[in-house]
Parts: sequence; C-alpha cells; structure tokens
Amino acid sequence: MADSGVTDGPGKNGDIERVKTEGKELTKEEKQRLRKEKKHQKKNKEKKDDKASKESEKEKKPVSSAAPASQPPTQKAPSAVPAPAPAPVPASETPAPADKPTKSKAELKAERRARQEAERLSKQIKKGDVGQPSTTGKPKAPPSELQPVVKRLPEHIQVDNPDVLKKLAKKLERQQIPLRSDYGYKVSLFSHLHQYSRKAPLTQQLSIPSSVIHPAIVRLGLQYSQGIVAGSNARSVALLHAFKQVIRDYTTPPNEELSRDLVNKLKPYISFLNQCRPLSASMGNAIKYIKKEISNIPSQCKEEEAKSKLLNCIDCYINEKINLAAKAIAKYSIEKISDGDVILVYGCSSLVNHILWEAFDKNRKFRVIVVDSRPRLEGREALRRLVQKGISCTYVLISAVSYILPEVSKVFLGAHALLANGYVMSRVGTSQIALVAKAFNVPVLVCCETYKFCDRVQTDSFVSNELDDPDDLIVTRKGKTQLEQWQQVPSLGLLNLVYDVTPPDFVDLVITDLGMIPCTSVPVVLRVKNVDQ
Repeated sequence: MADSGVTDGPGKNGDIERVKTEGKELTKEEKQRLRKEKKHQKKNKEKKDDKASKESEKEKKPVSSAAPASQPPTQKAPSAVPAPAPAPVPASETPAPADKPTKSKAELKAERRARQEAERLSKQIKKGDVGQPSTTGKPKAPPSELQPVVKRLPEHIQVDNPDVLKKLAKKLERQQIPLRSDYGYKVSLFSHLHQYSRKAPLTQQLSIPSSVIHPAIVRLGLQYSQGIVAGSNARSVALLHAFKQVIRDYTTPPNEELSRDLVNKLKPYISFLNQCRPLSASMGNAIKYIKKEISNIPSQCKEEEAKSKLLNCIDCYINEKINLAAKAIAKYSIEKISDGDVILVYGCSSLVNHILWEAFDKNRKFRVIVVDSRPRLEGREALRRLVQKGISCTYVLISAVSYILPEVSKVFLGAHALLANGYVMSRVGTSQIALVAKAFNVPVLVCCETYKFCDRVQTDSFVSNELDDPDDLIVTRKGKTQLEQWQQVPSLGLLNLVYDVTPPDFVDLVITDLGMIPCTSVPVVLRVKNVDQ
C-alpha cells in the first residue's frame, strides 16, 4: 500500500496542480485524495528516518569499541575528582562511550555539574581551603550564633544570669556607678528581674564629692526610687528637664566635639537612672530623641548655639509629644462621652484625668467610678483631683469591679506603653478590668500618646516587667503587722508586680493624638514615625 501510494501520488498531484493553476475549484473527491497523499508521504518519511538511525547505530558500534583506549583519559579525569569511587576497570569503560549519544538532557546536566564541582574542589585544594567545602561544619554554627540574640535582651531582665551580672558590674565600674543589690526572696517565675528596697537607695553608696553624676540626675534618681515621681508622663517630663539642666552646665573639653562627647557624658547618667528604677518605654523614646538631636549637630556649630538648639528641641518635644498630644486626645475622647454616661477609670492616669476635666468643662453630664488597688492606692489621688474639679465620683476597690460594671457605660484606661503587637502595657490590674468589661460587653477605650508606642513585642507579663518593693505589701492593722518578719520564712516570697499586659481582643479602641485607631494599627504608626525621623 505504501508503494502504490508513492507511484500513484505524483500523477494525481499533477492533475490537482493543473486544476489549481487553471483557477478551477477542487471537488470534494479531489480534496480527499490530496489529504490521503499527504498522509502517505509523512508515513514513508518517518519509516526512512527510523531505518537511517538504526543503520548509523550499527556503524558506530565497531568504531566505539576501538575508541576506548583514547577516550577514557579525557572523560574520566574530571569526574574522578568529585567521586571517591575506585579506579575504573577497562571492561566497564566500553559501554559508557557507546551510551553517550543516547544520554538524556538531565544526565548531561549532572555531568556538567560534577565537572564544575571538581574544578572548584581543585581550586580550593590549591588555595589550601580544604576545610571549607565540607558543609558539615556550617550547620553546627547556628547554635553558637543564637547566644548573642539572647544577650540582646536588656540587662535588667537577666538578673539570674551570672555572666550578664558580671558584665553589668564591669560596665558600672567603668562609669563609676555602684551596683544596686537585690532585696529579699523573689518568686521563681520573676527571678530574672531586679527587686529593690526603698530603704536602701542607690545614693547611699555614692561618694558625692568624687561622683561623676550630675546633681540634677542624682536628685531625679532618688525621686524615682522613692516613688515621689511616678507615672509615665511625669517621669518623662522630669527626665527631659534634668537633661536640660545637664546641657546648660555642660562645657566641651578641648580637642573634643560636642556631638560625640555629650552623648558619652549622658551614658553614665542613664545607667544611674536605670539602677534607681528601670526606664519606661516613654523614657527610652525620649532618650533616643535627645541622642539623635545631639548627633545631628554639625561640628562647625558653636557651643552656645548648639546648646540653645538642644534646649529648644527638648521644649518642643515636651510641648508637642505630651502637652499638645493630651489636648488632641481629649478632643477625640469627648466625642465618645455622652450625657448620662457612667465612666469607669482605674488608678491615676494624668491623661484620663485631663480628658475628664475637658469633658466637664464642655458641660457634659457624666459620673465617674474610680477603681483602685493595693498597695499603691493611686486611685485616691485621681479621686481627689476629680472631686476638686466638681465631678461626681464613686470609689471602689478592684475586687468589687464585677459588682459595679453592670451600671458602667464606658471604661477609660491609661497606658504605660503600647507594644508593636497591639498589646497594652499598663498598671497591674488593667488587664483584669478589661477582661471583666469584655464579659459585660462594656466598651474599653485606651488613651495613649504616640510617643509611648514601642516596637517591642510581648504577650505576657512575665518576661519583661518591674518588681516593686515587697515591703509595700506589709500592712499594719489594729497595731498588728502580720508580715513583719517575712524574710525569716525561707519558703515565703512577696510579689509586688508593677505592670501587666492586656491583649488587643479586650480593647475596643485606642485614642491617640493621631486619631482613633485599633490596636492592630500600632505597627503602621511606628513605621510612619520611623520614616518621619
């Protein structure tokens, strides 16, 4: 059938071509014949190609059997370097060249890679870096590299690590600052945190005439440790005013630049304040701002001019980030306060008090329930300020929150810091109030300035916190002190936590100087702040 198709094909094709040249249309039968002829021609070509390939393979086999003597040295030499196999046997070499023409692309790529690796190996051997190619040593490096990541944690939350304590002691010794010793037995969960006693302030260990610490910083540190200056805003403002005094009294030494020497001068002051009481997130942000402004001062700037610039920057920071921010937050918060509202507040937040004053001045009619807790009882100060303004108030302890919440319409809370994952760090007890308010379906509004936003991430109150003086928990009633000799009981530890962390699920809204945002928008605000700076 194939032969008849080949012989008959040209005649029929010639007829069809004549019809085409004459301009006549082909009939259906002629079109079918033309298709059949094309199919026959394709089949014949495929058969011829198969026969030709088989004949060429037969011809190559005797040639390849004669060639192994010359080919193996060129082919096997590079592949012998990466492969630790024994020397090739001549009998096994004969089929390899014969199979070469029929190798797939993947096999060819593998051969190329083997040659490249062999060349790299030979180069490294020449250089003497034989130990590098062995990749078994590299995976063992990460465990040792993980240690510096742990050491990046602040020193004040690694008290149970003796190596960190030694480094801290050496650092303080270089800065001529005494190391404050821990006080009393600590609960095991919080053994990594400092616990100080107010009866033994750090200033007792300072020799004032030879001290390198500025008197304004010494006074401020004493006020921090004794609890005279408390609250995030008050501590930050006091710190900035103390630094203003330091800058006024500063003189640049000869052969020194103000931008470098002043930053080095502030380092022991910051270490001293951190020993008196761990720095808050807002204080950390204020210190970063001051250091940035100092480093931005050009070297050709005169000393008096540079000092006046820094003082103006600090005044602007206090005015914009704290005072004007409080006014903006009060403006947004008043929109959420309606006539007849019963507002619950906790502790003594200067920002929440300012909001309530502004709302009262705008003739909003509301009632305030002040919730307080031991041992600080800060709510009494908030109660005194609100009653003095003429606002109707009720005072309860935190243990009675669940009884008072059914009549509450809104909860206003202050914040120590707002973390990058949306968690709110505030006075201990805040998370309990937010939890109970959520159970009673009462909206929880957190009021916080953006300068308190922190890029730290925290989901619990254990890792990073602050321990206050455990003696504050001792109460004398009717002339009897139950816990007077608590240190003599080896199995007894008093825990006086300062802060706790509230999950964003319990917070309905965060009112900031930029507007009203959810907790999840904290990373966006931090990103915008970093771009602006």
